[in-house]
Amino acid sequence: MKLRDNKRLVWGLRGLALLVTVGSIWLFAPWQAALLYFAPLPDTVQELLDDAPAEGLDGVIAYVDKAGLPPAFYAAGWKDRQARIPADPHALFKIASISKLYIAAAAAKMVAAHQLSLEDTLAHMLPHYADSIANADRITLAMMLRHRSGIPNFTDSKQYRWDTSEDRSRGLDLVLNQPADFEPDSAYAYSNTNFLLVGEILDRTLGYSHRDYIKAEILAPLGLSHTFGLYTDVDPADVASGYVVGFEGDTKALNFVTPGGSMVATAEDVGIFLRALNDGSLLNDEEQAVYTSVYPYEHTGLLPGYESFARYNRDIDAVVVLFVSTSGDNAWLAGEAIFSRIMRILEAK
Repeated sequence: MKLRDNKRLVWGLRGLALLVTVGSIWLFAPWQAALLYFAPLPDTVQELLDDAPAEGLDGVIAYVDKAGLPPAFYAAGWKDRQARIPADPHALFKIASISKLYIAAAAAKMVAAHQLSLEDTLAHMLPHYADSIANADRITLAMMLRHRSGIPNFTDSKQYRWDTSEDRSRGLDLVLNQPADFEPDSAYAYSNTNFLLVGEILDRTLGYSHRDYIKAEILAPLGLSHTFGLYTDVDPADVASGYVVGFEGDTKALNFVTPGGSMVATAEDVGIFLRALNDGSLLNDEEQAVYTSVYPYEHTGLLPGYESFARYNRDIDAVVVLFVSTSGDNAWLAGEAIFSRIMRILEAK
């Protein structure tokens, strides 16, 4: 599929997803969430974020990089609710599944360098799982990157505990020796297990951590000094606190380490990375072609207490990153609504 055709498909699916989201809110969510979508737009992004605490969001951070204008930073609410520290637009944040964009870019670079092949099977790359993951001899690297492997999502397991720190082996143990969700490449189903395994494949192929590869080959060339592979790599005081509706206390100390969900970064660093990924300055032509064939150019993320949204709007040549320090109840719907309204504010100018 050509690059432009792939992106047309992404934009078409995005429009459909927005309609489904808005329709779901109208039918199932409280009226406040629906009204947030359709209320009159404020004049500025900051005015919009200033209203976020009234929607039950403890803290929000936004970064906007629109062509022809200097990057803009916004924040409202709290960085640390208990200590009464105001939200900081330059605070570090757990970016959750936005981490998958970096892993997909690393995999694309390694495939283009012939260190891996998209057609390599899971059984070939990680033979120790040949008997414990269904269809391991038919699941390819491309299928895992595209979420078409049929491998169950470990975070959907009834035994999965979100309120404890997560390690790679514990998550994988929840799906080993379980039946496949579907035959390889016969359907799409988002599965965190796919990227857990891709991270292990990269580590095994490199002979060292894929996080070090990402730092050297992706972060350093872009000058991203405020992006880290793990929460334990940073000073906790620099990280925005996270809160789950109905759960007492701050979730910041939970250390999620599974590949594809472990990274910590500032909104600015995520925005710089996203623009480089989209404008072709991060990957060469061969790497870009591989990437385009396996993964989208935008992402959201969700961890206990942390929601994140990152998208490049080609029509207005703008990158928008939104971080929300609250999860649970209707926080995701509110975050989606705010993100959509930021885009509408930018499009209106």
